[in-house]
Amino acid sequence: MAKKPGKKKYGVGKPGANKNTSGRGQRDLTVKVKTARGRKMSSTLWLQRQLNDPYVKRAQTDGYRGRAAYKILELDDKYRFLVPGARVVDLGCAPGGWCQVAVPRINALGEKKGKAVGRIIGVDLQEVEPIAGAEIHQLDFMEDDADLKVKDWLGGQADVVMSDMAAASSGHKQTDHLRIIALCEAAAYLAFDVLDEGGTFVAKVLAGGAEGELQKLLKTKFKKVVNVKPPASRSDSSEKFVVATGFYGNQDADRDGDPDNPLG
Repeated sequence: MAKKPGKKKYGVGKPGANKNTSGRGQRDLTVKVKTARGRKMSSTLWLQRQLNDPYVKRAQTDGYRGRAAYKILELDDKYRFLVPGARVVDLGCAPGGWCQVAVPRINALGEKKGKAVGRIIGVDLQEVEPIAGAEIHQLDFMEDDADLKVKDWLGGQADVVMSDMAAASSGHKQTDHLRIIALCEAAAYLAFDVLDEGGTFVAKVLAGGAEGELQKLLKTKFKKVVNVKPPASRSDSSEKFVVATGFYGNQDADRDGDPDNPLG
């Protein structure tokens, strides 16, 4: 007697059941991950989500070091701050996806003939594998002289400071929210020290209430501050990105109470 076929480890989703499909006009196979001995259910669900994430698959195909690369790519498509000749600082740059996106857009390798050549400095607490066109440094950006080191490496002021940093998860939503807001504020203060007038600050935050003070702070330093959730940001995540453009410059560092400043 022939054996009955065993259960498949994957299934075909119903048409329209998953809005985040690859867009190739075909049904995507949904990979099911069995809970292994010693593996927590949360880890199993994370692994299953990774295996079925179209951005993870795209990153592998496109050669990016992580799906986060598409977040900065989509933000730049909309706000156009990574332009040829731009001087960029990427805080907490590991594993390097944001740097990978920035290199060709700012023309760091000089491949766009007739266009200005930009520079990008990536900094992180951990060692990061080299990226062609980017200069990577191991640094705690909260050190007192971090801004001086960054400007020295960059050869002057920056046009863009960007950060996709997130504090280690504690498992407590409100605590994690406060931690990432504090991290974002620290990144903002470094940006105030290294940005040139007219510069841009881009950073990840988590929705949760405490970001209001950060918004107020940024509105005293930049002409325009917006919050956006790029398509590459998972719909079930509370993360969003703040994009602050038109840095007033250090000569106008304190604009609180200025009657001529509608944001002050």
